[in-house]
Amino acid sequence: MSDWSIFLNAMTLALVRVSGIMVFAPFFSSASFPMRAKAAFAGAVAFLLAPLVAALPSAHTTIDLSSLIGELAVGLVYGLSLALLNEMLIFAGQIVGLQLSFSLVNLLDPGSNIQTPLMGELFQLMGTLVIIGAGLDRVLLASLARSFRAVPLGAYALTPPTALAIVQAASGIFLAALELAAPVLAATMLVEIAIALMGKLSPQLPVMSLSVPLKTLTGFAVLIGALALWPRFIEARFAGLLDMAQRLITAAPAHGAGG
Repeated sequence: MSDWSIFLNAMTLALVRVSGIMVFAPFFSSASFPMRAKAAFAGAVAFLLAPLVAALPSAHTTIDLSSLIGELAVGLVYGLSLALLNEMLIFAGQIVGLQLSFSLVNLLDPGSNIQTPLMGELFQLMGTLVIIGAGLDRVLLASLARSFRAVPLGAYALTPPTALAIVQAASGIFLAALELAAPVLAATMLVEIAIALMGKLSPQLPVMSLSVPLKTLTGFAVLIGALALWPRFIEARFAGLLDMAQRLITAAPAHGAGG
């Protein structure tokens, strides 16, 4: 009975840590996955990790408020840090959609009446495809499993500098989105300049009717060509955010440290 109690406590705490990734991290937080499938997957991961993490030194397998909050904080640090990748893709899609004259083209969810920008949804789906193709979802799960050795069960304490670091990392979304959308931005800007010069040289030319289709066609052509750079770009951003999450959880003091 004692062994079963320790196992169930360890599984519960591990499930709390895994839940943060299921809610916020890219690919795992996708709305395409049913909630029951996410719950079953999180439970299976926690069940497999429980006997291993319970046997680690300094593991605190007693369920109390501080342990639950600490495990939830670890999951949130991982999930929120990697969620910045999704936000970057959505923002880049909105920038590209504005340049391609798709600013008013949205997808409407009839169930929730929430409108999603078309290009933002496209960029997010392409990012998910890169994550799956590159195996970054498995890298995330491996990093989560290793986090139990760096921060044993019930040993994490969230500090204000950790939350501040995540907020500061969020400020880089704008720059990263601009980098991803830069080829389309440059191409459409050159098209606008060329059409403006043509309008000056030939005033009778209907430049207003030429601007939108030429920008759209040129933007899509450049976007298709730029897709070859996406895997390296997204992998680099994913690795950077994952390294940041690992540093944040290992740098925080454990419960009772420094007291």
